[in-house]
Amino acid sequence: MTREEVIQKVNTFLIEEIEIEENLLKEDALLKEELGIDSLDFVDIVVIVERYFGFKIKPEEMSNVRTLSQFYDYVYQQVNKK
Repeated sequence: MTREEVIQKVNTFLIEEIEIEENLLKEDALLKEELGIDSLDFVDIVVIVERYFGFKIKPEEMSNVRTLSQFYDYVYQQVNKK
């Protein structure tokens, strides 16, 4: 899966399931501060990522992920590890 495909899928579930405004989805957007993703949203994201991409997010691996771009990169790397 290409990074562009990952971005498209991530953006789709952020808009449809987490209800984030599409115009806020910029690569440098801060997940918590700008997108408003809180701990409850993160629980939903863990479930959605497993459903969409087939891997489980490990909280310790997400500790340094602060921007949407870093989240895209994390998902991309995990998907292409297999």
